[in-house]
Amino acid sequence: MARRKNKPVVAVVGRPNVGKSTLFNALAGRKIAITEDTPGVTRDRIYADCTWLNHEFTLIDTGGIEPDSSDLILSQMREQAQIAIDTADVILFMVDLKTGPVDADTKVADMLRRSHKPVILVVNKVDAPVKQMADVYEFYNLGIGDPWPISSVNKTGLGDMLDAMAAHFPDPRAGEEEDDAVYVAIVGKPNVGKSSIINRLIGENRVIVSDIAGTTRDAVDTRVRHDGKDYVFIDTAGLRRKNKIKGDLEHYMILRTVGAVERADITVLVIDAAEGITEQDAKIAGIAHDRGKAVIVAVNKWDLVDKDNHSVKQFTDKIRNVLSFLNYAEIMFISAETGQRLVKLYDVIDMVSANQNMRIQTGVLNEIINEACVLQQPPSDKGKMLRILYSTQAGVKPPTFVLFVNDKELMHFSYQRYLENRIREAFGFRGTPLKFIIRERDRKQ
Repeated sequence: MARRKNKPVVAVVGRPNVGKSTLFNALAGRKIAITEDTPGVTRDRIYADCTWLNHEFTLIDTGGIEPDSSDLILSQMREQAQIAIDTADVILFMVDLKTGPVDADTKVADMLRRSHKPVILVVNKVDAPVKQMADVYEFYNLGIGDPWPISSVNKTGLGDMLDAMAAHFPDPRAGEEEDDAVYVAIVGKPNVGKSSIINRLIGENRVIVSDIAGTTRDAVDTRVRHDGKDYVFIDTAGLRRKNKIKGDLEHYMILRTVGAVERADITVLVIDAAEGITEQDAKIAGIAHDRGKAVIVAVNKWDLVDKDNHSVKQFTDKIRNVLSFLNYAEIMFISAETGQRLVKLYDVIDMVSANQNMRIQTGVLNEIINEACVLQQPPSDKGKMLRILYSTQAGVKPPTFVLFVNDKELMHFSYQRYLENRIREAFGFRGTPLKFIIRERDRKQ
């Protein structure tokens, strides 16, 4: 039974300095990626939620190449293209009109063509389409379909390109049969034990495990039936380390993580107990948080840690401190090597899944909100006090609440957080974020 992704993922692939980041900024509608006239300046994996007509999609800018020879450019582009093939639903392959088709373009085009993934060939730096179309037509030689001429700097030609891209998206109005399985993305840095955890959970060695960081080559979906329930574990593949390649592998990891988290209901962030919580872990956790996904933090290799009666609390406090934005996340301590507490992961997943699908009756919700307002007076400004006129739950995954108020400007973030805490005290919602939509309405409405 096919399950449609929440949003299609679109990856931009191309040689250094062809304008990937400029196109990304133009489509995202704001300047996010660093753009300089120097190859390889996109330091962080950048992604953004975009909308074109009635289509929503996640756009990923695949920078991060720091080449010092043409061989390195080609090898890194191949890695980049392979990850886009594994992760993206549609690939925007960007080339440069001014240089024309070069050897690296041809070889990457061969990879993309063999992938059978939809590829949109984007010819950038076309400032005068009428005069330059003969040069654009040269890119037909790549054998990858029609070239779409654009200028990412001038923002011309983008509409036709986006139409071609969106033609490969599923119809957002199509009613597909829903998969009852819980989709769980296992994410984390290379070599923290993601594949080992999945192997233990499914009871067979289907995912390659090695002590070499990032040896899982391809993203793998593993369907498991446990106690009469279906689960699909999405293993966020790492990347083979290549000593001769200086590209930042963290970029590739983030790209894979975005694609996997987008498809999942629940994200399991695996942390290495021996190494402790790191800034990189926080960056990965932020992807799940930004997308409103439920989160379980699994501290793996707990058997390797010298422990006393305070170890769990001390480690938990460190996680809560570094991942302060994930105060709702469940934390558990496991060992994929010994199987310690690993079977309990199913129970925690079930609990978190139930919480992210929980619905609260409107009458009960309004009672909780009204009581909260009595216990702590809403904020006011210049004699005008915030009044919450009505509240209702609008959706699940994550639980989404709409609060109708007399003045949106009076709803301070701190008071919204207070209301969230009151709702959590009443109903739990462990493991899942809560989303609030504030709408302005007077009493007559």
